[in-house]
Amino acid sequence: MSKFALFPFRGEPLCFIHVLLNVLDMNERGHEAIIVLEGESVTLVAKMAQEGHMLHPLYVKAKDKGHIAGACKACSAKLKATDAVLAEGLPLLEGMSGHPSMAEYVEKGYAIVTF
Repeated sequence: MSKFALFPFRGEPLCFIHVLLNVLDMNERGHEAIIVLEGESVTLVAKMAQEGHMLHPLYVKAKDKGHIAGACKACSAKLKATDAVLAEGLPLLEGMSGHPSMAEYVEKGYAIVTF
């Protein structure tokens, strides 16, 4: 079993669908994979939380299975996504000057994958 931390930075739904599909597929195949929302991807939380959004079913599935580690605190604040992130029950991650630390995940045995 391998461990992966998927760090999406882009806020484009057609890019993010691959993040969701991969995190679900990796976990279904016995790997441990999580999503760490960074950059503009934090703005997708409010959209994905809405029923009817194209990513909603995959987002809910990944979230319900615990595959979303959280969202960048600094980017959420800068992009005015903090309320949506907290409303969804996602932690704000701030281990490196307000941003999630990739090194922290590497030290826990995760391979980093960026999108």
